[in-house]
Amino acid sequence: MTHHDALAEAWAHPSAIIDEGAHLGGGTRVWHFAHVCAGATIGQRCSLGQNVYVAPSAKIGDGVKIQNNVSIYDGVILDDDVFCGPSVVFTNVRHPRAHVSRRHAYQTTRICRGATLGANATVVCGVEVGEFAFVGAGAVVTADVAPYALVVGQPARQIGWSCRCGLTLPAPESQCTCTECGQRYTLSEGTLKPV
Repeated sequence: MTHHDALAEAWAHPSAIIDEGAHLGGGTRVWHFAHVCAGATIGQRCSLGQNVYVAPSAKIGDGVKIQNNVSIYDGVILDDDVFCGPSVVFTNVRHPRAHVSRRHAYQTTRICRGATLGANATVVCGVEVGEFAFVGAGAVVTADVAPYALVVGQPARQIGWSCRCGLTLPAPESQCTCTECGQRYTLSEGTLKPV
Protein backbone atom coordinates (compact mmCIF):
# COMPACT_ATOMS: atom_id res chain seq x y z
CA MET A 1 0.00 0.00 0.00
CA THR A 2 1.42 3.39 -0.93
CA HIS A 3 1.27 6.48 1.27
CA HIS A 4 -1.31 7.91 -1.14
CA ASP A 5 -3.50 4.77 -0.82
CA ALA A 6 -3.37 4.94 2.99
CA LEU A 7 -4.66 8.51 2.91
CA ALA A 8 -7.15 8.02 0.12
CA GLU A 9 -10.28 7.65 2.22
CA ALA A 10 -11.53 7.69 5.76
CA TRP A 11 -13.33 4.54 6.90
CA ALA A 12 -16.21 4.13 9.34
CA HIS A 13 -17.79 0.96 10.73
CA PRO A 14 -21.41 0.56 9.56
CA SER A 15 -22.67 1.15 13.12
CA ALA A 16 -20.91 4.53 13.37
CA ILE A 17 -22.86 7.74 12.70
CA ILE A 18 -21.01 10.36 10.66
CA ASP A 19 -23.26 13.38 10.25
CA GLU A 20 -23.32 15.21 6.94
CA GLY A 21 -20.96 18.17 7.27
CA ALA A 22 -18.39 16.37 9.45
CA HIS A 23 -14.89 16.37 7.99
CA LEU A 24 -12.70 13.24 8.29
CA GLY A 25 -9.16 13.30 6.92
CA GLY A 26 -7.70 10.55 4.76
CA GLY A 27 -6.76 7.32 6.48
CA THR A 28 -8.91 8.04 9.54
CA ARG A 29 -10.79 5.07 11.00
CA VAL A 30 -13.99 5.35 13.04
CA TRP A 31 -15.07 2.25 14.93
CA HIS A 32 -18.30 0.75 16.33
CA PHE A 33 -21.09 3.00 17.63
CA ALA A 34 -19.06 6.22 17.36
CA HIS A 35 -20.83 9.51 16.52
CA VAL A 36 -19.11 12.38 14.70
CA CYS A 37 -21.34 15.48 14.55
CA ALA A 38 -21.77 17.88 11.63
CA GLY A 39 -19.07 20.55 11.80
CA ALA A 40 -16.48 18.41 13.61
CA THR A 41 -13.01 18.42 12.04
CA ILE A 42 -10.85 15.32 12.28
CA GLY A 43 -7.40 15.12 10.68
CA GLN A 44 -5.63 12.39 8.75
CA ARG A 45 -4.64 8.95 10.07
CA CYS A 46 -6.74 9.21 13.25
CA SER A 47 -8.36 6.32 15.09
CA LEU A 48 -11.64 6.78 16.98
CA GLY A 49 -12.50 3.76 19.10
CA GLN A 50 -15.84 2.25 20.01
CA ASN A 51 -18.45 4.63 21.44
CA VAL A 52 -16.46 7.83 20.81
CA TYR A 53 -18.47 11.05 20.48
CA VAL A 54 -17.13 14.14 18.67
CA ALA A 55 -19.10 17.40 19.09
CA PRO A 56 -19.76 19.91 16.28
CA SER A 57 -16.99 22.40 17.14
CA ALA A 58 -14.38 19.88 18.29
CA LYS A 59 -11.07 19.94 16.45
CA ILE A 60 -8.83 16.91 16.16
CA GLY A 61 -5.43 17.03 14.45
CA ASP A 62 -3.54 14.39 12.45
CA GLY A 63 -2.44 11.06 13.89
CA VAL A 64 -4.68 11.27 16.99
CA LYS A 65 -5.70 8.04 18.75
CA ILE A 66 -8.87 8.14 20.85
CA GLN A 67 -9.63 4.90 22.67
CA ASN A 68 -13.10 3.58 23.56
CA ASN A 69 -15.75 5.59 25.44
CA VAL A 70 -14.33 9.12 25.08
CA SER A 71 -16.50 12.19 24.39
CA ILE A 72 -14.78 15.14 22.70
CA TYR A 73 -17.08 18.05 23.57
CA ASP A 74 -17.43 21.53 22.07
CA GLY A 75 -14.39 23.59 22.97
CA VAL A 76 -11.94 20.66 23.02
CA ILE A 77 -8.92 20.83 20.70
CA LEU A 78 -6.61 17.84 20.26
CA ASP A 79 -3.43 18.73 18.38
CA ASP A 80 -1.47 16.26 16.21
CA ASP A 81 -0.43 12.89 17.66
CA VAL A 82 -2.42 13.15 20.90
CA PHE A 83 -3.32 9.88 22.64
CA CYS A 84 -6.53 9.60 24.71
CA GLY A 85 -6.74 6.39 26.72
CA PRO A 86 -10.01 4.54 27.34
CA SER A 87 -12.74 6.51 29.11
CA VAL A 88 -10.86 9.83 29.27
CA VAL A 89 -13.31 12.57 30.38
CA PHE A 90 -13.44 16.15 29.11
CA THR A 91 -15.73 18.92 30.37
CA ASN A 92 -16.61 22.29 28.85
CA VAL A 93 -18.39 24.23 31.62
CA ARG A 94 -16.95 24.97 35.09
CA HIS A 95 -20.28 25.40 36.92
CA PRO A 96 -22.86 23.13 35.26
CA ARG A 97 -26.50 22.99 36.32
CA ALA A 98 -29.21 21.00 34.57
CA HIS A 99 -31.67 23.86 34.83
CA VAL A 100 -29.26 26.66 33.74
CA SER A 101 -28.04 26.98 30.13
CA ARG A 102 -24.35 27.87 30.04
CA ARG A 103 -23.56 27.28 26.34
CA HIS A 104 -22.21 30.84 26.28
CA ALA A 105 -19.70 29.85 28.98
CA TYR A 106 -17.98 26.93 27.20
CA GLN A 107 -14.25 27.07 27.84
CA THR A 108 -11.51 25.94 25.47
CA THR A 109 -9.42 22.94 26.48
CA ARG A 110 -6.29 22.28 24.43
CA ILE A 111 -4.22 19.11 24.44
CA CYS A 112 -0.98 19.96 22.64
CA ARG A 113 0.99 17.89 20.15
CA GLY A 114 2.16 14.47 21.26
CA ALA A 115 0.57 14.55 24.73
CA THR A 116 -0.84 11.41 26.35
CA LEU A 117 -3.92 11.21 28.58
CA GLY A 118 -4.02 7.91 30.45
CA ALA A 119 -7.11 5.76 30.93
CA ASN A 120 -9.88 7.35 33.01
CA ALA A 121 -8.07 10.70 33.27
CA THR A 122 -10.38 13.71 33.71
CA VAL A 123 -9.48 17.07 32.15
CA VAL A 124 -11.44 20.00 33.56
CA CYS A 125 -12.24 22.64 30.94
CA GLY A 126 -10.14 25.73 30.38
CA VAL A 127 -6.73 24.08 30.77
CA GLU A 128 -3.87 23.35 28.40
CA VAL A 129 -1.84 20.16 28.49
CA GLY A 130 1.58 20.94 26.99
CA GLU A 131 3.45 19.19 24.19
CA PHE A 132 4.48 15.60 24.97
CA ALA A 133 3.16 15.85 28.53
CA PHE A 134 2.01 12.59 30.11
CA VAL A 135 -1.12 12.51 32.29
CA GLY A 136 -1.27 9.30 34.32
CA ALA A 137 -4.28 7.00 34.44
CA GLY A 138 -7.06 8.28 36.68
CA ALA A 139 -5.52 11.74 37.13
CA VAL A 140 -7.77 14.80 37.47
CA VAL A 141 -6.27 17.76 35.59
CA THR A 142 -7.50 21.05 37.07
CA ALA A 143 -4.66 23.36 35.93
CA ASP A 144 -2.29 23.74 32.98
CA VAL A 145 0.33 21.02 32.51
CA ALA A 146 3.81 22.03 31.33
CA PRO A 147 5.31 20.52 28.17
CA TYR A 148 6.98 17.14 28.87
CA ALA A 149 5.62 17.09 32.45
CA LEU A 150 4.54 13.80 34.02
CA VAL A 151 1.48 14.35 36.24
CA VAL A 152 -0.56 11.95 38.40
CA GLY A 153 -3.18 12.04 41.14
CA GLN A 154 -6.32 13.96 42.12
CA PRO A 155 -5.75 16.78 41.57
CA ALA A 156 -2.91 16.07 39.14
CA ARG A 157 0.56 17.04 40.39
CA GLN A 158 3.85 16.91 38.56
CA ILE A 159 6.11 14.09 39.72
CA GLY A 160 8.68 14.12 36.91
CA TRP A 161 9.28 14.54 33.20
CA SER A 162 8.34 12.47 30.17
CA CYS A 163 10.34 11.91 26.98
CA ARG A 164 8.86 12.34 23.50
CA CYS A 165 8.89 8.53 23.30
CA GLY A 166 6.70 8.33 26.43
CA LEU A 167 9.15 6.96 28.97
CA THR A 168 9.82 8.69 32.28
CA LEU A 169 13.07 10.65 32.18
CA PRO A 170 15.75 10.38 34.85
CA ALA A 171 15.46 13.31 37.28
CA PRO A 172 17.31 16.12 35.49
CA GLU A 173 19.45 18.73 37.21
CA SER A 174 20.37 20.78 34.16
CA GLN A 175 20.28 18.04 31.52
CA CYS A 176 19.30 14.42 31.01
CA THR A 177 19.08 11.74 28.33
CA CYS A 178 16.29 9.22 27.72
CA THR A 179 17.56 5.72 28.47
CA GLU A 180 15.50 4.21 25.64
CA CYS A 181 15.57 6.56 22.63
CA GLY A 182 18.62 8.67 23.50
CA GLN A 183 16.87 12.05 23.18
CA ARG A 184 18.70 14.70 25.22
CA TYR A 185 17.00 17.48 27.22
CA THR A 186 17.99 20.57 29.15
CA LEU A 187 16.16 21.94 32.19
CA SER A 188 16.27 25.67 32.82
CA GLU A 189 14.03 27.70 35.14
CA GLY A 190 11.49 24.90 35.34
CA THR A 191 11.23 24.41 31.57
CA LEU A 192 12.38 21.17 29.90
CA LYS A 193 13.47 21.39 26.24
CA PRO A 194 14.88 18.86 23.79
CA VAL A 195 18.43 19.48 22.61
